[in-house]
Amino acid sequence: MKKWLRGLLIALGVLLVILLVGPFLVPVPPLEGTVPPEQLADPDSRFVEVNGVNIHYKMAGEGEPVFILLHGFAASIFSWREVMRPLSEWGTVVAFDRPGFGLTERPMPGEWQGRSPYAPESQADLTVGLMDVLGIERAVLVGNSAGGAVALLTALTYPERVEALVLVSPAVYVGGGTPGFLRPLFNTPQMRHLGPLIARQIQDWGVDFARSAWHDPSRITPEAWEGYARPLRAENWDRALWEVTRASRPLGLDKRLGEVRMPVLVVTGDDDRIVPTAQSIRLASEIPGAELVVIPNCGHIPQEECPEEFLRAVEEFIR
Repeated sequence: MKKWLRGLLIALGVLLVILLVGPFLVPVPPLEGTVPPEQLADPDSRFVEVNGVNIHYKMAGEGEPVFILLHGFAASIFSWREVMRPLSEWGTVVAFDRPGFGLTERPMPGEWQGRSPYAPESQADLTVGLMDVLGIERAVLVGNSAGGAVALLTALTYPERVEALVLVSPAVYVGGGTPGFLRPLFNTPQMRHLGPLIARQIQDWGVDFARSAWHDPSRITPEAWEGYARPLRAENWDRALWEVTRASRPLGLDKRLGEVRMPVLVVTGDDDRIVPTAQSIRLASEIPGAELVVIPNCGHIPQEECPEEFLRAVEEFIR
């Protein structure tokens, strides 16, 4: 009996050592061919520091209303390319890369104090901070997918700054971040070591994810694929993506929908396989007075796949 118990303790000790030390033995080689984000900028790109983060944004049009465009997970300003100019015919349009994506600066742990700049609450603060820097008092927030959740959170946190909401296939009921039981694991030194390696897997599954966002993925052009992939050439994109994962959490926005007082338009495709169409229909029914537009033969990113129908819906809502 004593030999069996001693053997069990030795086995548990060995297992514990493997769990504690093993992850650090996995090599995480540095990324090759990455450059500072500014080197990947377009001629119309702009950069400004907001809340200690160098934000990449683009701006078009003038006057009111002002539209602030917030992209989804693993996306960037590029996802608004089809609608930004048409929207600018009605007022001012600002699109920016949320922290962790596009060409916005990617701060590393130790470079900030307090709450992570990748946390949803920080992104809501940053949205209003950008408005302050640009002298924008109130705006219509247009958010797609996870950007829709940030737009809704911003409206609930700063209702006096949000004139209206356009929520495009918003991730309110699904895709709500890392479950609570996993967050302590993600914050261990072992997982922080392996995290960037895990994040790099987006290079494999990202293509399938992008294709599933379209009703008809055969319409994705080579130029679009290049635009999707460009941010993966920015330095520290893998580490920042892991920080986004660590900082994400369920926000419980579905419990606060009765607090929304500004006009709301919910837009979705009838073939949304990322945030199921039924979820957007439900959201429109649970936000007081919200309008709903379901675009036929369209997927998760109507502003890209069905820009004319998307613009028509927004124009009717704004008018």
